[in-house]
Amino acid sequence: MQVHKFYLNGLYIVLDINSGAVHLVDKLAYDILDIYDGANAEQAVAALQPAYAPAAVREAVAELAELVQAGQLFSPELTVPLTFSEQPLVKSLCLHVAHDCNLRCGYCFAGTGDFGRARGLMSREIGEKAVDFIIAGSGRRRNCELDFFGGEPLLNMDTVRHVVSYVRQREAETGKVFKLTLTTNALLLTEPLIEYLNENQISLVLSLDGRAATHDRMRPCVNGSGSYDLVVKRCKQVADARGDQNYYLRGTFTAYNLDFAADVLSMAELGFSQLSVEPVVAKDAAYELTAAHLPELYRQYEQLAVEYLERKLAGRGFDFFHFNLDLSNGPCVAKRLSGCGAGHEYFAVTPAGDLYPCHQFVGRDEYKLGNIDTGVVNSALPVKFRQAHVLNKPSCRECWARFYCSGGCHANADLFHNDLLKPYELGCELQKKRLECAIMIQAKLAVACQKPAD
Repeated sequence: MQVHKFYLNGLYIVLDINSGAVHLVDKLAYDILDIYDGANAEQAVAALQPAYAPAAVREAVAELAELVQAGQLFSPELTVPLTFSEQPLVKSLCLHVAHDCNLRCGYCFAGTGDFGRARGLMSREIGEKAVDFIIAGSGRRRNCELDFFGGEPLLNMDTVRHVVSYVRQREAETGKVFKLTLTTNALLLTEPLIEYLNENQISLVLSLDGRAATHDRMRPCVNGSGSYDLVVKRCKQVADARGDQNYYLRGTFTAYNLDFAADVLSMAELGFSQLSVEPVVAKDAAYELTAAHLPELYRQYEQLAVEYLERKLAGRGFDFFHFNLDLSNGPCVAKRLSGCGAGHEYFAVTPAGDLYPCHQFVGRDEYKLGNIDTGVVNSALPVKFRQAHVLNKPSCRECWARFYCSGGCHANADLFHNDLLKPYELGCELQKKRLECAIMIQAKLAVACQKPAD
């Protein structure tokens, strides 16, 4: 497959897959591309009669041929060598500082915080060892990342504070620069704590599922009461204190709120501008998303994209994670094909110091890599993850979105197929729809920028 074409929000859009070029065309050119392959002009002319006059088809084909000549249509297959160093660099760690939680979310992949094990908190010592582990494993790489995660990491602020101090000490000693992130349900945030997080430049991912009824149905407190009102209050404190920057409000939608666009817009109406809402991933659950839901989910993404665009053009826009797209094709193709780095560049560390490929693999015994003391002892697993890239996934090699999605989530592939090389199909379909929406938005914004001011 060399070209992907689709119609959305009044635009006929053509993506040249290998070059990344996006073209807005008319209906005639759009129909021609059902037949024309860059070398069969007369076949296209014959096939489109009597719907279109031969002269009009030939003129449009000539214009398409110019794009072919320029390398922007039917461009040749990319040859992308994916080579890895013999010893992978450790770039990022997810520190599970708390395997416990003060919410009881119905869709929690972490077993309400315990990941199928005993509840517990990470010690200061394990936290320090994790910092030393990434410094030792990052080689000459200067930039490193740590994400404080759980469960609910604010249940263990003693270790969080200690690790932050230790990171700053080790930065001064080694010349490394750490990006710190903390993912929280926001319930335990206070003004002094928010001030501490701001002073230490810790990015925040805050959990809110949208409207009150949506949120409270799936994210109740331990006693069963709703958490929405307090979560919104705490999140507003964060956004206000940060000038509405350096955070993401992240939600999850399920089969219970297929109209999730309304949840995204409800968060925007509350004044939040940094938004991300993800589809739940579940098996054999009442709230799981299935192929039968796809038509409505497509409609919701398209509806959200149109509203997002209208607000952006009106100067009252918000940022939606999945609509952020660089049509210039950065970062490099090799990076986009090789994926997130789970299992070889990125690891999760449990409170006991055990190493897993990422936070979603924690508790899956066959994916335990080793321990923070021993390092990676299951040496076959990093090799397996490094080879789980797009070029080794048969269904990805023929997919038009292969240069954008990196082959999907490894943990989801394992959950549904017990095979890292077989992507989770529903996730693929939703990702492709989000990409179409993002391409449409960027195309519309580019057109708007080209229009002369009144």
